[in-house]
Amino acid sequence: MNIALPSAQQALGFSGGDRQWVVTAYTLAFGGLLLLAGRVADLVGRKRIFVIGLVGFALVSALGATAQSFGLLVAARALQGVFGALLAPAALSLLTTTFMDPSERGKAFGIFGAIGVGGAVGLLLGGALTEYVSWRWCMYINIPVALVAAGGALSLLAEQARTAKVALDIPGTLTATLGLVALVYGFAQAEADGWGGRSTLGFIALGMVLLASFVSLQRRVAHPLLPLRIVLHRTRGGAFLALAINTAALLSVFLFLTYYLQQNLSFSPVVTGLAFLPSPIVTALGATQGATRLTRRFGARLVIPGGMALAALGMVLLAQLDAQSSYPLGVVPGLVLMSFGLGCVTGLAMSTATSAVEPTDAGVAGAAVNAMQQVGGSLGAALLSTLAISATADALAGGPRTPQLIAEASAHGYTAAFWVAAALLAAGAAVSAALLHGGRREHRPADQADATAPAEPVVVH
Repeated sequence: MNIALPSAQQALGFSGGDRQWVVTAYTLAFGGLLLLAGRVADLVGRKRIFVIGLVGFALVSALGATAQSFGLLVAARALQGVFGALLAPAALSLLTTTFMDPSERGKAFGIFGAIGVGGAVGLLLGGALTEYVSWRWCMYINIPVALVAAGGALSLLAEQARTAKVALDIPGTLTATLGLVALVYGFAQAEADGWGGRSTLGFIALGMVLLASFVSLQRRVAHPLLPLRIVLHRTRGGAFLALAINTAALLSVFLFLTYYLQQNLSFSPVVTGLAFLPSPIVTALGATQGATRLTRRFGARLVIPGGMALAALGMVLLAQLDAQSSYPLGVVPGLVLMSFGLGCVTGLAMSTATSAVEPTDAGVAGAAVNAMQQVGGSLGAALLSTLAISATADALAGGPRTPQLIAEASAHGYTAAFWVAAALLAAGAAVSAALLHGGRREHRPADQADATAPAEPVVVH
Protein backbone atom coordinates (compact mmCIF):
# COMPACT_ATOMS: atom_id res chain seq x y z
CA MET A 1 0.00 0.00 0.00
CA ASN A 2 2.92 2.38 0.51
CA ILE A 3 3.88 1.91 -3.14
CA ALA A 4 0.25 2.33 -4.25
CA LEU A 5 -0.49 5.32 -2.03
CA PRO A 6 0.37 8.11 -4.50
CA SER A 7 -1.80 6.46 -7.19
CA ALA A 8 -4.66 5.91 -4.76
CA GLN A 9 -4.44 9.53 -3.64
CA GLN A 10 -4.70 10.73 -7.24
CA ALA A 11 -7.59 8.40 -8.07
CA LEU A 12 -9.71 9.18 -5.01
CA GLY A 13 -8.68 12.82 -4.61
CA PHE A 14 -7.75 12.92 -0.94
CA SER A 15 -5.29 15.46 0.46
CA GLY A 16 -1.69 15.07 1.56
CA GLY A 17 -2.78 15.56 5.16
CA ASP A 18 -5.30 12.71 4.84
CA ARG A 19 -2.98 10.21 3.20
CA GLN A 20 -1.50 9.09 6.54
CA TRP A 21 -4.90 7.67 7.53
CA VAL A 22 -4.61 4.95 4.89
CA VAL A 23 -1.68 3.67 6.93
CA THR A 24 -2.79 4.85 10.38
CA ALA A 25 -6.32 3.38 10.16
CA TYR A 26 -4.80 -0.07 9.77
CA THR A 27 -2.08 0.25 12.40
CA LEU A 28 -4.38 1.86 14.94
CA ALA A 29 -7.12 -0.76 14.66
CA PHE A 30 -4.47 -3.46 14.66
CA GLY A 31 -2.60 -2.10 17.68
CA GLY A 32 -5.73 -1.14 19.62
CA LEU A 33 -7.30 -4.60 19.42
CA LEU A 34 -4.23 -6.83 19.64
CA LEU A 35 -4.36 -7.32 23.40
CA LEU A 36 -8.01 -8.38 23.32
CA ALA A 37 -7.33 -10.62 20.33
CA GLY A 38 -4.46 -12.31 22.17
CA ARG A 39 -6.76 -13.20 25.04
CA VAL A 40 -9.46 -14.37 22.64
CA ALA A 41 -6.89 -16.69 21.02
CA ASP A 42 -6.02 -18.12 24.44
CA LEU A 43 -9.73 -18.66 25.18
CA VAL A 44 -11.12 -19.85 21.83
CA GLY A 45 -8.06 -21.57 20.37
CA ARG A 46 -5.06 -20.11 18.55
CA LYS A 47 -5.42 -22.14 15.35
CA ARG A 48 -9.10 -21.27 15.04
CA ILE A 49 -8.52 -17.54 15.56
CA PHE A 50 -5.59 -17.60 13.16
CA VAL A 51 -7.80 -19.01 10.38
CA ILE A 52 -10.68 -16.61 11.15
CA GLY A 53 -8.26 -13.71 10.92
CA LEU A 54 -6.96 -14.84 7.53
CA VAL A 55 -10.40 -15.37 5.99
CA GLY A 56 -11.70 -12.06 7.35
CA PHE A 57 -8.62 -10.26 6.05
CA ALA A 58 -9.31 -11.64 2.57
CA LEU A 59 -12.94 -10.45 2.62
CA VAL A 60 -12.22 -6.87 3.73
CA SER A 61 -9.35 -6.65 1.24
CA ALA A 62 -11.99 -7.16 -1.46
CA LEU A 63 -14.00 -4.32 0.08
CA GLY A 64 -11.02 -1.96 0.00
CA ALA A 65 -10.11 -2.93 -3.54
CA THR A 66 -13.54 -1.84 -4.79
CA ALA A 67 -13.67 1.40 -2.75
CA GLN A 68 -14.82 4.47 -4.70
CA SER A 69 -14.26 6.97 -1.88
CA PHE A 70 -11.55 7.85 0.59
CA GLY A 71 -13.84 7.06 3.52
CA LEU A 72 -14.56 3.53 2.33
CA LEU A 73 -10.87 2.88 1.67
CA VAL A 74 -9.97 3.99 5.19
CA ALA A 75 -12.82 1.88 6.64
CA ALA A 76 -11.57 -1.17 4.76
CA ARG A 77 -8.04 -0.56 6.00
CA ALA A 78 -9.34 -0.33 9.57
CA LEU A 79 -11.20 -3.64 9.15
CA GLN A 80 -8.00 -5.17 7.80
CA GLY A 81 -6.44 -4.06 11.06
CA VAL A 82 -9.21 -5.79 13.04
CA PHE A 83 -8.69 -9.16 11.35
CA GLY A 84 -4.93 -8.69 11.34
CA ALA A 85 -5.20 -8.23 15.11
CA LEU A 86 -6.80 -11.66 15.34
CA LEU A 87 -4.23 -13.55 13.30
CA ALA A 88 -0.94 -11.88 14.32
CA PRO A 89 -0.83 -12.72 18.07
CA ALA A 90 -2.19 -16.18 17.29
CA ALA A 91 0.73 -16.72 14.91
CA LEU A 92 3.34 -15.54 17.39
CA SER A 93 1.84 -17.49 20.30
CA LEU A 94 1.79 -20.65 18.13
CA LEU A 95 5.50 -20.06 17.52
CA THR A 96 6.19 -19.40 21.20
CA THR A 97 4.43 -22.54 22.45
CA THR A 98 5.62 -24.82 19.64
CA PHE A 99 9.36 -24.16 19.84
CA MET A 100 10.27 -24.78 23.47
CA ASP A 101 13.68 -26.37 22.94
CA PRO A 102 16.37 -23.66 23.33
CA SER A 103 18.23 -24.49 20.10
CA GLU A 104 15.02 -24.67 18.05
CA ARG A 105 13.65 -21.48 19.62
CA GLY A 106 16.70 -19.45 18.58
CA LYS A 107 16.43 -20.61 14.98
CA ALA A 108 12.65 -20.14 14.88
CA PHE A 109 12.74 -16.55 16.09
CA GLY A 110 15.65 -15.76 13.78
CA ILE A 111 13.59 -16.92 10.82
CA PHE A 112 10.48 -15.16 12.13
CA GLY A 113 12.42 -11.93 12.45
CA ALA A 114 13.73 -12.37 8.91
CA ILE A 115 10.35 -12.75 7.21
CA GLY A 116 10.74 -9.15 6.13
CA VAL A 117 12.23 -10.79 3.01
CA GLY A 118 8.59 -11.31 2.07
CA GLY A 119 8.40 -7.54 1.93
CA ALA A 120 10.62 -7.67 -1.14
CA VAL A 121 7.87 -9.56 -2.96
CA GLY A 122 5.28 -7.06 -1.72
CA LEU A 123 7.32 -4.07 -2.84
CA LEU A 124 8.01 -5.48 -6.28
CA LEU A 125 4.49 -6.80 -6.73
CA GLY A 126 2.97 -3.57 -5.45
CA GLY A 127 4.97 -1.51 -7.92
CA ALA A 128 4.16 -3.80 -10.87
CA LEU A 129 0.44 -4.01 -10.04
CA THR A 130 0.15 -0.25 -9.55
CA GLU A 131 1.91 0.60 -12.79
CA TYR A 132 0.56 -2.09 -15.11
CA VAL A 133 -2.88 -2.91 -13.67
CA SER A 134 -4.22 -0.70 -10.86
CA TRP A 135 -3.41 0.30 -7.31
CA ARG A 136 -6.56 -1.65 -6.34
CA TRP A 137 -4.77 -4.91 -7.07
CA CYS A 138 -2.46 -4.18 -4.13
CA MET A 139 -5.51 -5.18 -2.06
CA TYR A 140 -6.98 -7.80 -4.38
CA ILE A 141 -3.72 -9.74 -4.21
CA ASN A 142 -4.27 -10.33 -0.48
CA ILE A 143 -7.25 -12.58 -1.20
CA PRO A 144 -5.50 -15.63 -2.73
CA VAL A 145 -2.54 -15.27 -0.37
CA ALA A 146 -4.76 -15.26 2.73
CA LEU A 147 -6.94 -18.13 1.52
CA VAL A 148 -3.93 -20.31 0.68
CA ALA A 149 -2.47 -19.58 4.13
CA ALA A 150 -5.79 -20.45 5.79
CA GLY A 151 -5.91 -23.75 3.90
CA GLY A 152 -2.38 -24.53 4.98
CA ALA A 153 -3.19 -23.72 8.60
CA LEU A 154 -6.23 -26.01 8.60
CA SER A 155 -4.30 -28.93 7.15
CA LEU A 156 -0.88 -28.53 8.81
CA LEU A 157 -1.22 -26.80 12.19
CA ALA A 158 -1.91 -28.94 15.24
CA GLU A 159 -4.69 -27.99 17.61
CA GLN A 160 -3.57 -26.54 20.94
CA ALA A 161 -5.33 -26.68 24.25
CA ARG A 162 -7.27 -23.60 25.26
CA THR A 163 -6.10 -21.58 28.24
CA ALA A 164 -8.31 -22.16 31.26
CA LYS A 165 -9.83 -19.47 33.46
CA VAL A 166 -9.37 -16.57 31.04
CA ALA A 167 -11.98 -13.83 31.15
CA LEU A 168 -12.22 -10.97 28.68
CA ASP A 169 -11.41 -7.55 30.14
CA ILE A 170 -13.94 -5.33 28.37
CA PRO A 171 -13.23 -2.13 30.40
CA GLY A 172 -9.52 -2.56 29.75
CA THR A 173 -10.14 -3.04 26.04
CA LEU A 174 -12.27 0.10 25.80
CA THR A 175 -9.84 2.33 27.70
CA ALA A 176 -6.81 1.03 25.77
CA THR A 177 -8.42 1.35 22.33
CA LEU A 178 -10.06 4.74 22.91
CA GLY A 179 -6.90 6.07 24.52
CA LEU A 180 -4.78 5.12 21.53
CA VAL A 181 -7.32 6.53 19.07
CA ALA A 182 -7.41 9.85 20.93
CA LEU A 183 -3.63 10.07 21.13
CA VAL A 184 -3.06 9.41 17.42
CA TYR A 185 -5.90 11.74 16.41
CA GLY A 186 -4.34 14.47 18.54
CA PHE A 187 -1.04 14.08 16.71
CA ALA A 188 -2.86 14.19 13.37
CA GLN A 189 -4.72 17.39 14.34
CA ALA A 190 -1.44 19.18 14.92
CA GLU A 191 -1.10 19.66 11.15
CA ALA A 192 -4.34 21.68 10.90
CA ASP A 193 -4.54 23.31 14.33
CA GLY A 194 -0.89 23.51 15.36
CA TRP A 195 0.74 21.89 18.35
CA GLY A 196 -0.79 24.49 20.68
CA GLY A 197 -4.35 24.14 19.32
CA ARG A 198 -7.18 23.14 21.62
CA SER A 199 -8.09 20.10 19.54
CA THR A 200 -4.50 18.89 19.44
CA LEU A 201 -3.81 19.27 23.15
CA GLY A 202 -7.30 18.11 24.14
CA PHE A 203 -7.10 14.78 22.30
CA ILE A 204 -3.52 14.14 23.39
CA ALA A 205 -4.49 14.80 27.02
CA LEU A 206 -7.59 12.59 26.71
CA GLY A 207 -5.49 9.79 25.28
CA MET A 208 -3.00 9.98 28.12
CA VAL A 209 -5.78 9.97 30.74
CA LEU A 210 -7.45 6.93 29.17
CA LEU A 211 -4.17 5.02 28.92
CA ALA A 212 -3.38 5.85 32.55
CA SER A 213 -6.84 4.53 33.45
CA PHE A 214 -6.08 1.36 31.53
CA VAL A 215 -2.92 0.77 33.58
CA SER A 216 -4.86 1.38 36.79
CA LEU A 217 -7.54 -1.09 35.73
CA GLN A 218 -4.95 -3.75 34.96
CA ARG A 219 -3.70 -3.56 38.53
CA ARG A 220 -7.16 -4.25 39.99
CA VAL A 221 -9.08 -6.65 37.75
CA ALA A 222 -8.94 -10.41 38.33
CA HIS A 223 -8.24 -11.22 34.68
CA PRO A 224 -6.41 -8.22 33.19
CA LEU A 225 -6.24 -7.74 29.45
CA LEU A 226 -2.48 -7.21 29.81
CA PRO A 227 -1.01 -8.68 33.01
CA LEU A 228 1.52 -6.10 34.10
CA ARG A 229 4.00 -8.82 35.03
CA ILE A 230 4.59 -9.24 31.28
CA VAL A 231 5.69 -5.67 30.61
CA LEU A 232 7.19 -4.67 33.98
CA HIS A 233 10.02 -7.15 33.69
CA ARG A 234 12.95 -4.84 32.90
CA THR A 235 14.53 -6.98 30.20
CA ARG A 236 11.24 -7.51 28.39
CA GLY A 237 10.44 -3.81 28.82
CA GLY A 238 13.61 -2.84 26.99
CA ALA A 239 12.72 -5.22 24.16
CA PHE A 240 9.17 -3.84 23.91
CA LEU A 241 10.51 -0.30 23.69
CA ALA A 242 12.96 -1.27 20.95
CA LEU A 243 10.21 -2.90 18.88
CA ALA A 244 7.91 0.13 19.13
CA ILE A 245 10.56 2.67 18.10
CA ASN A 246 11.98 0.48 15.34
CA THR A 247 8.56 0.12 13.72
CA ALA A 248 7.94 3.87 13.87
CA ALA A 249 11.26 4.52 12.16
CA LEU A 250 10.74 1.84 9.50
CA LEU A 251 7.27 3.10 8.57
CA SER A 252 8.57 6.65 8.25
CA VAL A 253 11.28 5.50 5.83
CA PHE A 254 8.85 3.59 3.62
CA LEU A 255 6.23 6.35 3.65
CA PHE A 256 8.50 9.32 2.94
CA LEU A 257 10.97 7.54 0.65
CA THR A 258 8.05 6.33 -1.49
CA TYR A 259 7.05 9.94 -2.15
CA TYR A 260 10.65 11.09 -2.52
CA LEU A 261 11.45 8.41 -5.10
CA GLN A 262 8.27 8.94 -7.13
CA GLN A 263 7.91 12.72 -6.89
CA ASN A 264 11.46 14.01 -6.53
CA LEU A 265 13.38 11.38 -8.49
CA SER A 266 10.47 10.63 -10.90
CA PHE A 267 10.65 6.86 -10.35
CA SER A 268 7.75 4.78 -11.63
CA PRO A 269 5.93 2.50 -9.13
CA VAL A 270 7.81 -0.54 -10.47
CA VAL A 271 11.20 1.16 -10.20
CA THR A 272 10.25 2.38 -6.72
CA GLY A 273 9.60 -1.21 -5.68
CA LEU A 274 12.99 -2.24 -7.06
CA ALA A 275 14.62 0.70 -5.27
CA PHE A 276 13.36 -0.62 -1.93
CA LEU A 277 14.62 -4.14 -2.63
CA PRO A 278 17.90 -3.74 -0.64
CA SER A 279 15.93 -3.05 2.55
CA PRO A 280 14.19 -6.42 3.13
CA ILE A 281 17.22 -8.35 1.91
CA VAL A 282 19.62 -6.57 4.26
CA THR A 283 17.05 -6.76 7.09
CA ALA A 284 16.92 -10.54 6.64
CA LEU A 285 20.72 -10.74 6.72
CA GLY A 286 20.77 -8.70 9.91
CA ALA A 287 18.15 -10.93 11.55
CA THR A 288 19.54 -14.32 10.54
CA GLN A 289 23.28 -13.64 10.42
CA GLY A 290 24.15 -10.38 12.16
CA ALA A 291 21.99 -10.82 15.25
CA THR A 292 22.95 -14.48 15.74
CA ARG A 293 26.67 -13.95 15.42
CA LEU A 294 26.81 -10.73 17.39
CA THR A 295 24.61 -12.04 20.21
CA ARG A 296 26.87 -15.04 20.70
CA ARG A 297 29.74 -12.67 21.39
CA PHE A 298 28.14 -9.63 23.03
CA GLY A 299 24.70 -10.68 24.31
CA ALA A 300 21.27 -9.26 23.58
CA ARG A 301 21.71 -6.39 26.01
CA LEU A 302 24.39 -4.90 23.75
CA VAL A 303 23.14 -6.03 20.34
CA ILE A 304 19.62 -4.55 20.66
CA PRO A 305 20.77 -1.01 21.58
CA GLY A 306 23.68 -1.30 19.15
CA GLY A 307 21.33 -2.18 16.29
CA MET A 308 19.15 0.82 17.12
CA ALA A 309 22.18 3.10 17.17
CA LEU A 310 23.25 1.76 13.76
CA ALA A 311 19.74 2.40 12.42
CA ALA A 312 19.89 5.95 13.81
CA LEU A 313 23.11 6.52 11.88
CA GLY A 314 21.37 5.29 8.73
CA MET A 315 18.58 7.80 9.36
CA VAL A 316 21.15 10.59 9.68
CA LEU A 317 22.47 9.66 6.24
CA LEU A 318 18.94 9.74 4.79
CA ALA A 319 18.44 13.16 6.38
CA GLN A 320 21.14 14.50 4.03
CA LEU A 321 18.87 14.05 0.98
CA ASP A 322 17.89 17.09 -1.06
CA ALA A 323 16.10 17.72 -4.34
CA GLN A 324 19.28 16.94 -6.34
CA SER A 325 20.35 13.76 -4.54
CA SER A 326 20.84 10.57 -6.53
CA TYR A 327 19.54 7.12 -5.62
CA PRO A 328 22.89 5.24 -5.49
CA LEU A 329 24.77 7.80 -3.40
CA GLY A 330 21.91 9.56 -1.60
CA VAL A 331 19.41 6.80 -0.75
CA VAL A 332 21.17 3.42 -0.75
CA PRO A 333 23.82 3.94 2.00
CA GLY A 334 21.33 5.17 4.60
CA LEU A 335 18.69 2.61 3.61
CA VAL A 336 21.14 -0.30 3.86
CA LEU A 337 22.65 0.82 7.17
CA MET A 338 19.25 1.42 8.74
CA SER A 339 17.87 -1.91 7.48
CA PHE A 340 20.80 -3.93 8.82
CA GLY A 341 20.52 -2.25 12.22
CA LEU A 342 16.79 -2.87 12.49
CA GLY A 343 17.28 -6.45 11.27
CA CYS A 344 19.70 -7.11 14.10
CA VAL A 345 17.09 -5.89 16.57
CA THR A 346 13.73 -7.28 15.44
CA GLY A 347 13.93 -11.07 15.86
CA LEU A 348 16.18 -10.80 18.92
CA ALA A 349 13.85 -8.29 20.58
CA MET A 350 10.84 -10.53 19.87
CA SER A 351 12.56 -13.50 21.48
CA THR A 352 13.61 -11.38 24.48
CA ALA A 353 10.12 -9.91 24.87
CA THR A 354 8.52 -13.37 25.09
CA SER A 355 11.22 -15.06 27.19
CA ALA A 356 10.17 -16.78 30.44
CA VAL A 357 6.47 -16.15 29.79
CA GLU A 358 4.02 -18.72 31.16
CA PRO A 359 2.24 -20.78 28.45
CA THR A 360 -1.10 -19.46 29.72
CA ASP A 361 0.07 -15.94 28.85
CA ALA A 362 1.55 -16.84 25.44
CA GLY A 363 -1.33 -15.33 23.49
CA VAL A 364 -1.36 -11.99 25.26
CA ALA A 365 2.47 -11.86 25.28
CA GLY A 366 2.47 -12.32 21.51
CA ALA A 367 -0.23 -9.67 21.28
CA ALA A 368 1.86 -7.28 23.38
CA VAL A 369 4.81 -7.73 21.00
CA ASN A 370 2.65 -6.97 17.98
CA ALA A 371 0.89 -4.13 19.82
CA MET A 372 4.17 -2.41 20.62
CA GLN A 373 5.18 -2.61 16.96
CA GLN A 374 1.89 -1.47 15.49
CA VAL A 375 1.09 1.22 18.03
CA GLY A 376 4.63 2.53 17.68
CA GLY A 377 4.12 2.57 13.93
CA SER A 378 0.75 4.30 14.24
CA LEU A 379 1.98 7.03 16.54
CA GLY A 380 5.20 7.39 14.57
CA ALA A 381 3.36 7.75 11.24
CA ALA A 382 1.01 10.37 12.69
CA LEU A 383 3.75 12.37 14.40
CA LEU A 384 6.34 12.22 11.62
CA SER A 385 3.80 12.87 8.87
CA THR A 386 2.60 15.96 10.72
CA LEU A 387 6.17 17.19 11.18
CA ALA A 388 7.00 16.58 7.51
CA ILE A 389 3.93 18.46 6.27
CA SER A 390 4.61 21.37 8.63
CA ALA A 391 8.25 21.58 7.53
CA THR A 392 7.20 21.51 3.87
CA ALA A 393 4.66 24.28 4.44
CA ASP A 394 7.27 26.43 6.19
CA ALA A 395 9.69 25.95 3.28
CA LEU A 396 7.00 27.01 0.78
CA ALA A 397 5.93 30.10 2.72
CA GLY A 398 6.71 33.50 1.25
CA GLY A 399 7.91 32.47 -2.19
CA PRO A 400 6.47 31.68 -5.64
CA ARG A 401 5.59 27.99 -5.87
CA THR A 402 7.82 27.03 -8.75
CA PRO A 403 8.45 23.32 -9.51
CA GLN A 404 11.98 23.70 -8.16
CA LEU A 405 10.77 25.23 -4.88
CA ILE A 406 8.10 22.56 -4.46
CA ALA A 407 10.69 19.80 -5.00
CA GLU A 408 13.08 21.39 -2.50
CA ALA A 409 10.32 21.98 0.05
CA SER A 410 9.12 18.37 -0.22
CA ALA A 411 12.64 17.04 0.29
CA HIS A 412 13.03 19.36 3.28
CA GLY A 413 9.86 17.93 4.84
CA TYR A 414 11.04 14.36 4.41
CA THR A 415 14.49 15.03 5.83
CA ALA A 416 12.98 16.81 8.84
CA ALA A 417 11.09 13.59 9.57
CA PHE A 418 14.27 11.54 9.14
CA TRP A 419 16.12 13.74 11.66
CA VAL A 420 13.35 13.22 14.22
CA ALA A 421 13.33 9.46 13.53
CA ALA A 422 17.10 9.39 14.07
CA ALA A 423 16.68 11.16 17.40
CA LEU A 424 13.95 8.69 18.46
CA LEU A 425 16.17 5.72 17.60
CA ALA A 426 19.13 7.17 19.46
CA ALA A 427 17.03 7.91 22.55
CA GLY A 428 15.44 4.46 22.34
CA ALA A 429 18.87 2.85 22.15
CA ALA A 430 19.95 4.62 25.33
CA VAL A 431 16.79 3.78 27.28
CA SER A 432 16.61 0.16 26.14
CA ALA A 433 20.29 -0.28 27.03
CA ALA A 434 19.57 0.93 30.55
CA LEU A 435 16.59 -1.42 30.90
CA LEU A 436 18.33 -4.45 29.41
CA HIS A 437 21.42 -3.86 31.55
CA GLY A 438 19.16 -3.55 34.58
CA GLY A 439 17.86 -7.11 34.24
CA ARG A 440 19.14 -9.69 36.71
CA ARG A 441 20.25 -12.03 34.00
CA GLU A 442 21.37 -11.31 30.49
CA HIS A 443 19.22 -12.86 27.80
CA ARG A 444 21.49 -15.16 25.84
CA PRO A 445 20.71 -16.45 22.37
CA ALA A 446 18.71 -19.63 22.55
CA ASP A 447 21.25 -21.71 20.63
CA GLN A 448 23.92 -20.74 23.18
CA ALA A 449 21.84 -21.16 26.32
CA ASP A 450 22.54 -24.03 28.68
CA ALA A 451 19.64 -26.40 28.14
CA THR A 452 20.06 -27.76 31.66
CA ALA A 453 19.89 -24.36 33.34
CA PRO A 454 16.69 -23.36 35.11
CA ALA A 455 14.37 -21.00 33.31
CA GLU A 456 14.85 -17.32 33.94
CA PRO A 457 12.49 -16.18 36.72
CA VAL A 458 9.97 -13.49 36.04
CA VAL A 459 11.22 -10.50 37.97
CA VAL A 460 8.76 -7.64 38.39
CA HIS A 461 10.33 -4.30 39.32
